[in-house]
Formats: sequence, structure tokens, C-alpha cells
Amino acid sequence: MSALNDKINETFTGLVVRKDLVKEVRGNAIVPSYVLEFLLGQYCATNDEETIRSGIETVKEILHRHYVHRNEAGLIRSNIREKGRWKVIDKVSVALNEKTDAYEASFANLGIKKVLVDSDTVKKNQKMLVSGVWSIADLEYDHKEEANAVPWVLTGLKPIQMSSFDYEAYLVARAQFTTEEWIDLLIQTIGFNPDAFGRRSKLLQLLRLIPYVERNYNLIELGPKGTGKSHIFSEFSPHGILISGGEVTVPKLFVSNASGKIGLVGYWDTIAFDEFAGRQKKVDKALVDIMKNYLANKSFSRGVETLGAEASMAFIGNTKHSVAYMLKHTDLFEELPDKYYDSAFIDRLHTYLPGWEIDVIRGEMFATGYGFIVDYLAEVLRHLRGQDRSSDYRDLFTLDPSISTRDRDGVQKTFSGLMKLLFPGGGATEAETRELLTLAMEGRKRIKDQLMRIDSTYPEVEFRFTDKAGQVTRVQTLEEREHPRWYHRRNVEETEGAVIEPSPTPDPGAPMPARAVPEARPAAPAEAPATPRGPAPGHVTFAENQKGVSFDVLLGPWLDGAAEITLTDPYIRVYHQMRNLMELLEVVALRKPDGEDVRFNLLTVPDPEDLERQAGYLEQIRDGIAPLGVEFTWTFDGTSTIHARHLVTDTGWKILLDRGLDVFQRADLNNGFSPASRHQRFRPVKAFEVTYLHEGKNVMGSPRD
Repeated sequence: MSALNDKINETFTGLVVRKDLVKEVRGNAIVPSYVLEFLLGQYCATNDEETIRSGIETVKEILHRHYVHRNEAGLIRSNIREKGRWKVIDKVSVALNEKTDAYEASFANLGIKKVLVDSDTVKKNQKMLVSGVWSIADLEYDHKEEANAVPWVLTGLKPIQMSSFDYEAYLVARAQFTTEEWIDLLIQTIGFNPDAFGRRSKLLQLLRLIPYVERNYNLIELGPKGTGKSHIFSEFSPHGILISGGEVTVPKLFVSNASGKIGLVGYWDTIAFDEFAGRQKKVDKALVDIMKNYLANKSFSRGVETLGAEASMAFIGNTKHSVAYMLKHTDLFEELPDKYYDSAFIDRLHTYLPGWEIDVIRGEMFATGYGFIVDYLAEVLRHLRGQDRSSDYRDLFTLDPSISTRDRDGVQKTFSGLMKLLFPGGGATEAETRELLTLAMEGRKRIKDQLMRIDSTYPEVEFRFTDKAGQVTRVQTLEEREHPRWYHRRNVEETEGAVIEPSPTPDPGAPMPARAVPEARPAAPAEAPATPRGPAPGHVTFAENQKGVSFDVLLGPWLDGAAEITLTDPYIRVYHQMRNLMELLEVVALRKPDGEDVRFNLLTVPDPEDLERQAGYLEQIRDGIAPLGVEFTWTFDGTSTIHARHLVTDTGWKILLDRGLDVFQRADLNNGFSPASRHQRFRPVKAFEVTYLHEGKNVMGSPRD
């Protein structure tokens, strides 16, 4: 990534920072990342190591001297009194005191209140009136004899966020990056190492940014714990706020009838509800009703007047069960609180981000390269909210007529957000437009397919689109490919003659039962089989993040009966590739008849960086597998001209492997208790294809040319 990092630094001089520095300077300061990056951007926006080291020390000193820790608030207040003036970094909130007709500030960590603030400062920073803004504030201490006088005087306040940026320069700079480079830059900006993610996983991470770039966008993400769902909304942008789903009230979120004061939706670009899931959570029905109206119409009313707002909503929460369990027994919304488990609410969501596809965050996933100072990117995304890119696909593709207006809106808003993130100045190719449109349709399809399970009144919809040549692309979700047996089910009310026996009254002490099990409906035809049907000629494709794949199922039946097998793969070099090879040899050893031996030959390319290590690995594999009746040999092609990857058997099979054996995403090999490190079918795969040929016949069974 060094070449890309150099390019980032040269192109965005002064606007990027090395992401690992944030953790280094944070220490025990409980402060959002954008605050730290604001400071790092002042002193460390360079690739000169000496300047970076000096800048880090400066930032650490600033934090040490001016950041207010709650347990040191008394000492800071004393310093201000003794010195007369002091600069502090704290979260500042403002309220209007009607009795004195004055604005008064409160400092969250410093623990002081009723500090007078002039009207101009409040007008420039109105978010201080709602939930506070991190700021660098100059405070003075001026004791007065009056009983109610406050000695604290605010002499200066600077919100920690950019005041302006050059959007045209941003577009010019974007044009210098390829799409893959730009995606990697964005991934590094949000704090992750792009090498740890595949293309689809990167795009799923970027989906979390759409609420910042698209007005009135409604996203839901449900998935396992520890996948970083809340990070984007808690620390990424000063224009977003993360609140607990159970803490919000109608006046706080929308408007107070008593004061007429507008709530959070009037001040924030994005409002995220953390810990939104939980079936037994108590929810205010009035809040749900107003929320449904706001999600659909961008407006809300409490009986006084109708108000509008542009805030996007993100609902994030944890799931308790596996995807297969939810599809078999309930649906993918099973963890929603009962009052939100409502088809009217669910139908207003634009996309469902599949949190189960996002891996649990591990140490090696964090970025060490350069990314935008998040406050800079936050301002760019805020600027892009005013653009509409929802129709950029129409010159190339046409959506199926069966897609309803609400479905079409969901697809187009997601597509618009992705286009603004990746192609702010345009220039997407047909293939790239197809990719983003497919992902946008998948997110809405996931919602609609579950709605058809929950409410039988929803009609069937074909989530597909057609290009100008007439080629139809039918969109599938990944869980549809993995679990076709359970995915295509509908509410029992619509099935002919179907009856559900009444459930017995549950024991009060027993776990809450699953919601009604939907009945099966015929599975829709797939573009290609999700698993190989063998041994037979054919062609199968696998989507990134798909699970349930193993060498035993993928290759085993075609290797049965072979006495000699040859693998051609130029990339059997590093540890994880050697491990893949060993796991294939284990499949051969387990499937071969007792008392028989199998010869396995590898044709590969010598590792130009460490041939000794490569040869050492191969020798260990040979010695380890030999007692199991597999004779393993290898040959190095010194010409380095091998490009094809395939398996050939003496029984007539030739298996074309577009990725060779390197089809699995890297598991956490250091975690011996992780099932994914021990069993292939628990590991997500990369996108890949396999073609099976036999005795001079092509994949359709007809003679080859």
C-alpha cells in the first residue's frame, strides 16, 4: 500500500493523516476520533516521519494540558482561577435562560454551568443548543461579590470542525485515482486496512456512510456483536449523533409541544439508534407513529403544525440467532421491538445492511495507512447531500416494471449515495454502474422479501433490471443463495388450505417464542447453482462472503477414484496458501479407499522473495501427508509463465479454478477457538468461479472446438 499512500499524500496534501496515529495519541482521553484527527491534521498532515513524530508530541501535549478529564476537573478549575485564563477541550452545550434572557453554556467534563455565551456564537453553532459540540474554549475566572454571579467567562470558542473546503479541488483530485484506489482510500479513512477486506466487504462498509451523503435516508443494520456497527455513527463525523434506542423521546427527537423547540432531526445530518434491537424493549407508540410518518414523508407533526427535516436515520442492533435459524423459524427482522415489528415501519426502510456478512473486528483490520482527516470528508459528504444521482443508471439499465414506487425509491437512494461516494464527478463505467445498482437492489430486496413473509398482502416483485442489449440481471441476496430451502417462504395466510395449529400458552419463565413461522413457497430460479452438482460437467459461481463452501464439496466428488492428481497454481507461496493446499490433500486422504495410495503433483512458481521458506513449507506438507497414503511432489516452473490454475485427474476430469485454491477469506489463525479457523464451511469466501470439464466435453456436455 506504500505506493497508494504516497499518491494520497501527494494529491491531498495537508488533508490526510496516518490512521494509526489516532490510537497512539488517544491515551485515556474519551474523545471522538474526529476531535483527535482535527488536532493531528494541524500538526501531522505529512508523510515526513520526523515531522510526524514532532507533531504527535505536540498533540499529546495539547491533550495533556487542555483536554478535560472528569476526574481532573477540579484541578483544571483551580488552574483557571490561579492563572486567570486557560484553554480547554470539552463538549459544550448551550441553553436559553428565559428569566435572564441570556444563553448559558455547560461544560460536560469540566462540570461548570451557566457560563454566559453571546448570541452570535450560538447562531453560528446551533448544535450546541441540542446535544453539545466538542470545542476548544478560552475560559477566564472573574470572581464577583454578587450572590448569583457566575465567575466563569467564555472569551473564545472554536468548534472542532472545518469551516470550509474546496469541492472543485476534491473532484480534480478524485479523478487521479482508479476506482479500486479510491475505495481503498475511503476504507482507510474510516479506519480499516483494505487488505483485510474483499471488494464486496469494502462496499458494505461504505454503505454505512450513505446516511451522511443522502438526505432522509433510512438504513437498518442487524448483525452479530463486535462488527463495528456503531463506530461510523459515534466517532466518524461531527454531523452525526449516536443515541441509545431506548433513551430517545418524541420531544427530544422531533419537537416539544411545550416549548415549540425542534428536536435532533432539525440539527443533525444523521441520527443513529444504537442497540435498536430487543423484542422486549419498551417503546413509546407515539414515537413509532411519528417516526413512520417522518420516514415516509420527511415531515412530522404533533398536532400543532407540520414540520420538515432532512436528517437520515440509521437503526443498528444485534441479532441473537444465525441467518439460517431466522429464515427457518421467523425472519430477518425478528429482533425488532414489537412496536417496530410493523410492516408499515419496515417498508419505509431503504436498505438492510447484512451485518452478519461483516467480520468481527480484529487487530489486523485496523488501518496503518493514510486516509482523509474525517472532518474534511464529513464536510465533503455534507456538501454532496444537495446532489441527486438517483437516475444515473437510466441510460444503461431499466428496472423491472413490477418494482413498486417505494421499492424504486429505496433502490435509487442507495444507488445515488454509492455514486456520490465513489464517483462524485461521474465517470463510472457500465460494469461499475451495474455493480452499484445490483448492490442497491439487493439491500431493498432483503427488506421486501422479509415483508412478504411478515405480511401476505405484499405482492411478488421481480428485483431485476435489463440493459440496452436486452440482457436481464436478476438480483439475489447472498442468504438467498446460501439458504434457498428456507429463504423463499411466505406468511401462512396466503397459502391455499394451510392451517397453523394454535400455539400453547407460553410459560412466563420460558424464553420468548419465535414469531409465526412462514410457510414455504416455490424457490425462485437461481442464475447458477449455489453449490456444485457433481460429479458432472458444469459451471458454478460463488459470491463474496458466501459460506458453506469446502474443498470436500467443491472438489471431492471429482477427485474420487483418481490415482494421480495434478494441481497447477502459480500462487502456492505464503502460509495461508500452503494451508489451503494441505486442506485439499486432507480431503484426498479422507476420500481415497483404504489400502490405496494417491499421487498428488503440484506445478507452481518459485517465490522470488523467499524460496527457502516456500520449499520448507512444501517439505513439511510432504512429510505430514505421506503416512496417510498421499504421495506429494512438486515442480517449480522457473520460467514463471504459468497463469492458469486448474486440477487434472487421471480419471479424465479437468477443473478450472479461476482463483486456484485461494478462495477463502483469511481466518483468524491465531484464535484456536474460532470455528472458521478449523472448518472451511464456516469461512466466508472470495468471489470465484469453478468450471468442470470431462473427456473433451465442454461445460454443456458438447464437444469442444
